[in-house]
Amino acid sequence: MRPFGELEADIMRVVWARGEPLSIQQITDALNEQRPLAYTTVMTVTERLRGKGWLERAKQGRSYRYSPLRSADDYTAELMEQVLESSTDRASALLRFAGRLDASEAAALRAALDDMTPDPGTDR
Repeated sequence: MRPFGELEADIMRVVWARGEPLSIQQITDALNEQRPLAYTTVMTVTERLRGKGWLERAKQGRSYRYSPLRSADDYTAELMEQVLESSTDRASALLRFAGRLDASEAAALRAALDDMTPDPGTDR
């Protein structure tokens, strides 16, 4: 998976934040609060995100509404997995990452690890 480009990331942030299906016009209006973008540019990039499996669309009236197929947490986890895969020492990279967490993040990670049941089909 390739990381999102700048506009892709901006579009996904809008869609994730709203929590409801959005039209291209609604996405464009939200993005234009930060910088001017053409409707057609937003439409093209939104359709590319749909093609990549990040968004789905449903017809509503004369336009489409877009919703996320995957969460922001899924995206972040995939990026983290890619970074770990590129490491020559995965365990060391994980330890360095864990060492940078604040106390509440470390507690959340510890609790999540405690709740995990080992998958007998993997060595992780």
